[in-house]
Amino acid sequence: MRIADEAYNEAAEAAIARVLMAERMARDSVEQARRQVEGIVERARLDARALDARTERRVRAAIAAFERRLNADLAEIDAAAERAAQPQPLTDDERAALRLAVRAVAEELVAAPP
Repeated sequence: MRIADEAYNEAAEAAIARVLMAERMARDSVEQARRQVEGIVERARLDARALDARTERRVRAAIAAFERRLNADLAEIDAAAERAAQPQPLTDDERAALRLAVRAVAEELVAAPP
């Protein structure tokens, strides 16, 4: 019976060794997966930071372009307002129309009863 006990012990030891090997391989796999997840998370953080930086640059560029356009439009409006505020010389047709209007008013005033 000694041989059967030895065979049984050897089989049990082999099974225990296989279980321990599988456990070690599982732990190694879990550790490898943890490292991969950490790498993925770090790459995601870097990508998010890069996206944030690109977005910030684009927003700032859009704001700067808007402000440049706004300033140009305001300068154009100011220039137009200044031109409009300057006295404009009358054209010959406008002078003729003004003379006729003044004459008409003068005639009405002269013809009006006191």
